[in-house]
Amino acid sequence: MQNMLPVILATIVLDAAGIGLTLPILPRLLQEVGHTSELGWLFGAFLSLYALMQFLFSPVLGGLSDRFGRKPVLLVSLGGAAVDYLFMAFTPSLWLLFIGRAIAGITGANMAVASAVITDLTPEDQRARRFGQLSACFGIGFIAGPAIGGLLGEVSIRAPFVAAAFLNAVNLALAFFTLRETRRRDTEASESKNSFSPLGTLRWVSGLGGLLPLIGAYIVLAFVGEVGGTIWVLYGQDKFAWSPITIGISLAGFGLFHAGIQAFVAGPISERWGERRALLISITTDSIAYILIAIATEGWMVFALLPLFCLGGIGAPALQSLLTSGVRSDQQGRLQGVLSSMTSLASIVGPLLISTAYFMSRSSFPGLVWIAGAALYWLCLPVFLSRSKAEEVSRSQP
Repeated sequence: MQNMLPVILATIVLDAAGIGLTLPILPRLLQEVGHTSELGWLFGAFLSLYALMQFLFSPVLGGLSDRFGRKPVLLVSLGGAAVDYLFMAFTPSLWLLFIGRAIAGITGANMAVASAVITDLTPEDQRARRFGQLSACFGIGFIAGPAIGGLLGEVSIRAPFVAAAFLNAVNLALAFFTLRETRRRDTEASESKNSFSPLGTLRWVSGLGGLLPLIGAYIVLAFVGEVGGTIWVLYGQDKFAWSPITIGISLAGFGLFHAGIQAFVAGPISERWGERRALLISITTDSIAYILIAIATEGWMVFALLPLFCLGGIGAPALQSLLTSGVRSDQQGRLQGVLSSMTSLASIVGPLLISTAYFMSRSSFPGLVWIAGAALYWLCLPVFLSRSKAEEVSRSQP
């Protein structure tokens, strides 16, 4: 079944490209449909709605994939996304556009299902490598998507949505004809209705005991990771007077370095030194990069720091791999749903808090938010000091 790995990785590339296609034209589309020149709260609400739906429904899709199998849940999600993007391409009103965005967030929560497929197919000692490749493929798709969407947006403001629908249709066909089921339907594992509700999922997480410090570390990594995504452009403009071209080059460079390290470095480091040491390397290198960018005086210094920033990205795949060894095989989809949900929560709360802190401190010390991010990383220290390991957590967790 290893020949299915390229299929699921290709699915993630297409999925991320479909999401990224629509980003460049969203402000113009909201202004056109809302009949206003001022976006105000609309743009932030539109972006947050997607993350909110992913936060709520990633555990649901993951739990459904544990019960009914990965393939049917993935197919329904991709089919729903294709129809929804077409709906948004032609909707004439703002409130219908918001409804479409909410549905897109629900159907876009299939990253949890894809991660569960990777877990099904991969031995424990190789999972960090596969999760790194999964993250790299998402990054590649997310780099290509906005670039193509920007070009299509010059043709028609609705064209990127049509292209996103087409990509999801291609994705659906690819999964339907080439992806085989990796998990048999198990009526014994997840019959409870609580398996498919956000509150039920929270209760399940609270009962995981030894895994809670690792889940807490995962949340910290996700939150600190929002620092760069939130203030990179602002910081480059404010401190180094970067032009839009320079900003674009920096983001493209970051994306390429990140994809390369996720695909080819994260796995080998985890396999050679273990997931915990890989996580420690990640936190150390990213903390150093955060401190150095905070005190950098020239723009070229930031470009020199890109490899260090991207090496910090090996922590999430290592931690994700470590967590999979702590739950039963019939709960992997639910676990991946929880992790995706936590990432979405960081995407909702993080930018708001980080941008507020940045604007409060940029006149006196614009690098303060970077320093704060480096400090937050060390909340993960209990993961290394704890004597219990995720690999030793009982697989009979409730």
